[in-house]
Amino acid sequence: MKDQIKLSDVLKEGQLLKIGPEDLIKLPNYDFKDEFKEINPEWKKYVFELDGFIGIDLEWKPKNKEEENELLLKFTEGLKKLLSEENNWTFLYPLLLSLDYCTRCKSCSSACHVYLASGKKEIYRPTFRSEILRRIIKKSKFGKKLFGSLDVNKNLILRLAELAYRCNLCRRCVQFCPLGIDNGLITREIRKLYSQELGVAPKALHEKGTVQQLNIGSSTGLRSEGFRSIIKFVEEEIFERTGKKIKIPVDEKGSDILLLHNAGDYLSRLENVMAFAIIFEEASLSWTLSSEAFGYDAVNYGIWYDDFQLGKIAFKHLEIARKLEVNRVVVGECGHAHKALISVADRLIFGEYQIPRESCLPILLDLVKKKLNLDPEKNSFPVTLHDPCNIVRLMGVVEPQREILRKICPSFKEMKPNGVYNYCCGGGGGLAIMNSLNFPEFRNKISSRVKFCQILDAFRDVLNSESKKYVCAPCSNCRATIRDFLDYYKAKDKFKIDCCGLAELIVNSMVDFDGFLE
Repeated sequence: MKDQIKLSDVLKEGQLLKIGPEDLIKLPNYDFKDEFKEINPEWKKYVFELDGFIGIDLEWKPKNKEEENELLLKFTEGLKKLLSEENNWTFLYPLLLSLDYCTRCKSCSSACHVYLASGKKEIYRPTFRSEILRRIIKKSKFGKKLFGSLDVNKNLILRLAELAYRCNLCRRCVQFCPLGIDNGLITREIRKLYSQELGVAPKALHEKGTVQQLNIGSSTGLRSEGFRSIIKFVEEEIFERTGKKIKIPVDEKGSDILLLHNAGDYLSRLENVMAFAIIFEEASLSWTLSSEAFGYDAVNYGIWYDDFQLGKIAFKHLEIARKLEVNRVVVGECGHAHKALISVADRLIFGEYQIPRESCLPILLDLVKKKLNLDPEKNSFPVTLHDPCNIVRLMGVVEPQREILRKICPSFKEMKPNGVYNYCCGGGGGLAIMNSLNFPEFRNKISSRVKFCQILDAFRDVLNSESKKYVCAPCSNCRATIRDFLDYYKAKDKFKIDCCGLAELIVNSMVDFDGFLE
């Protein structure tokens, strides 16, 4: 199989690309042996023909000519809808601009962490999947074969779906494009075509994600009674750790703030939930959580793949806020929830649902400056900062988090590059929760590899010291991804590198709260 794959190769039979350890970029200051497992023969019922990895854990290959014709028809009809204002009024014009004005200069390639980590494999260029879509449209628009246009067959349709899940939608490529072409948006719109018209999406995003959230109230399966039990446990845990009795407000009508966390933190990382409760109570803010379905889970996986799911969940979130009569909704440390509820929801909501929505980060900075009694020496260990793509690059919230760290962490070390030029953790765009079959191999070994290189480089002067080191990641999905690849690379044991949220570091530096991170 060739490294320099042509666009027309996506029409052919067989596996297009196979990646081995020799293809991956080298890790700085760390001789780690990567090994790739052979694909399980039983998994060949899924679409493995792109690169051997399987992101879409559905059996959707056509089994006969009739099913193949049906697949082609659905794809063609879906493409028409994607390009019509009536069916895609939300994102049509930015999509068309990005499709029409790309000069194919490939300046974006060097910006893509997946392309770089893979050893610059052609199929991972940001423009590769975009150009496939562009050439399909060229053929369908003119109704005949033109130079550069692509026919559509089952191999192309199957591979293009998988290609759309080799991108983190981090939009770093946009930052480097001289024309601002948004290949991340194009990729997201490709995913939307498959979900809304063909019913094809990873189970973690759809069946176990938005569908479960709309049925139960949380993508995690957490129900209202379970949430209330967790809050009681959090109160007890805060008392046990700190000796402070804090009553966490729940369903307090007329509060200034409705705080929304990623529900994953309630189930797997309570420290972040505890930290916000301590900070908000210590600062005497008027705030509340909600125990009503949707009110305790900021997750909105529709942002990654489906406008219908995105809109339904955004309205549910804002309906909770409206009923509680809060002044504003504050989104906790969850990057995609920032994007869904604060930024993209503006394309969907109107009238009484236009409730002010804010990021927690500027609020935390204000509290650190004015309200909290802090001792930075309590955070004397080395700390570096991961910038969540959806908070920093998408929304421009760049300085609050690093200004906080400069105040509370005397050994703060910046990654390079950082800010809007940061690299994705590798879990963005839904990849953090796609854990079936062999997809974690792709995430840990390829899409997260550049971020791990950044972390190793940031700690290069203290890498082998006995000191505990923290990667501060103010995003729940980023933290999950980083912890996962730190485990894969054995960095916790070898280098004593761990990951935490920003609120946890703030509480750890507060004078009256000892040993919060221990």
